[in-house]
Amino acid sequence: MTAPAIGSAPVLSGDAIRQTPDAPPPLSDLAVMIGGQGGDGTLTVSDLLARYFRRRGLYVYSSRNVLSRIRGGHADASVRASRHPIAAEKAEIDLLVAFDDEAIRFGQPELHPDGLILYDSSSFQSAAPQAVGFPFATLVGGQIGQPIYKNTAAYGAISVMMGFDAAATRGVIEARFQRRGAEALEKNLKALEIGRKLALDRPELVNRWTVGDGDAHEQLLLTGNQATALGFVVGGGRFFAGYPITPATEIMEYLMRYLPPLHGVVRQAEDELAAVNMVIGAGYSGARAMTSTSGPGLSLMTEGIGHAGAAEIPILVADCQRVGPSTGEPTRHEQSDLAHLANLGHGEFPRVILAPGTVDDCFHLTVAGLNLAEKWRLPVILLLDQALCQNSTTTAPFDLAPVRIDRGRRLGAAEIATMARYAYYEPSASGVGAYAPPGTPGGIAQVTGNEHDEMGHVSVNPVNRRKMMEKRMGKLVQLAPELPPPAIFGPEEARVGLIAYGSTTGPIREAQELLKRQGVPTRFYQARTVFPVPTVTLRPFLDSVDVAFVAEHNYTGQFGRLIREHLPAQHAKLRPLLKFDGMSFRAPEIAKAVKGG
Repeated sequence: MTAPAIGSAPVLSGDAIRQTPDAPPPLSDLAVMIGGQGGDGTLTVSDLLARYFRRRGLYVYSSRNVLSRIRGGHADASVRASRHPIAAEKAEIDLLVAFDDEAIRFGQPELHPDGLILYDSSSFQSAAPQAVGFPFATLVGGQIGQPIYKNTAAYGAISVMMGFDAAATRGVIEARFQRRGAEALEKNLKALEIGRKLALDRPELVNRWTVGDGDAHEQLLLTGNQATALGFVVGGGRFFAGYPITPATEIMEYLMRYLPPLHGVVRQAEDELAAVNMVIGAGYSGARAMTSTSGPGLSLMTEGIGHAGAAEIPILVADCQRVGPSTGEPTRHEQSDLAHLANLGHGEFPRVILAPGTVDDCFHLTVAGLNLAEKWRLPVILLLDQALCQNSTTTAPFDLAPVRIDRGRRLGAAEIATMARYAYYEPSASGVGAYAPPGTPGGIAQVTGNEHDEMGHVSVNPVNRRKMMEKRMGKLVQLAPELPPPAIFGPEEARVGLIAYGSTTGPIREAQELLKRQGVPTRFYQARTVFPVPTVTLRPFLDSVDVAFVAEHNYTGQFGRLIREHLPAQHAKLRPLLKFDGMSFRAPEIAKAVKGG
């Protein structure tokens, strides 16, 4: 599979940053971090910058680091812009915008040696040699009456330091705040000019960097949650039930906007138990149905998902992984639910686990998950993670040409009339019994999570039990050719392999470029199906390399353990590459581990 290189552009050099305003360096790959206390508006500054960079046709990656509270506690956001495709945070930041001294303590270790700190000097002074202070809150509070607009003033100062076009800078503010009313827009525009004037009065800061146009003007700027919601709509999804939980809530919020106009239904349930059971009812009735959750909610949904597996009812569950167990760290990143999902619940039943690695994957694998669930009448899990769910990335407009809606075999009244009997659970050569939506004349069925016979009648007969188990579990064999294949990057002759899923895709692609420049060619297996373990494609990949690093965000190497379990002969080639501190991989970390540093 070929794809454009990610993060391959050279970063701004220290010498370039120190050039005079007469010869400002053009941006090729630049990162800004904005930090402060929760409620300071760090995400607003991040959003404004991302909007501006997007207008200039640059590739954007925006991330957040916030606590699970409404106000207070450290919060920061990062925006990276590049002339080349990116899907990961930059290893070092070029500009740190700090609304308090804690933000400087958090961000300074990540600052490029030639980077700059822009801080709000209203309440503290920084002795850092790279620091420049402006009293944003004091000035905005005095002139507007509300210090909170300091974030927009900071955006104004940044716009001058980076040589933003004044009209485009103002246009971003107008687009962001116009819907909030004339008063809010007027105050934000006034704060913008306060910040711009502060920077313009410091000639050494004017045009410290410049931002040229890129070629990504047609790109979308989306989170994985948004792309998943859009995939559900385009894939024929018409019923969603969920309960708010970080980092999954935005899927439900986005669907609230887009599903009702298409005669779809979105229900906020009283808890996750109710949500999954609503989805089960909708799935059996013939609607394409989905829920979304994260670790604690997934635990509550486990029995319901098992019921869907035993009763052969199609449902799609988006699991947005976060740090666990228990409440864990609701706003931090991890990939530690796979072991639970691969062995989901008590007893045995078929389930499929798909793992998007990009925003584009989120869209297309949601459609694929709906098709697999309905055609094979089983639960499908969409395995996401916090970084993929909530970080914004530029992505090409979704290609709708390959989108197909496969609903499997659905019986009508005429076909049922020709049958000796309608038996929902009757085994068939295809592995899937006949299905008639409730209300179809002659299509009366009994549906239960108890073990049952072909008609749905409860049964403990040993012969029947064997027949029904073989029918259900046999689906995993028969559907295997329809599972999404991996994406493989890098030259076939490379002897060093990398294996991963989810948002780790972006940092690995960038690490491949770093290693290539250091003379270490690598090959990357991005798993898009993680269960059933894709041995048909993993085995030849592992045969082609001498060593394979399995990169994942958990302590015990859950995906690596699954691979070892199903490919024991390849055990010696696998090397764990683990990170479990709640933060995403950076490309240099991966490159260093591969080189043995």
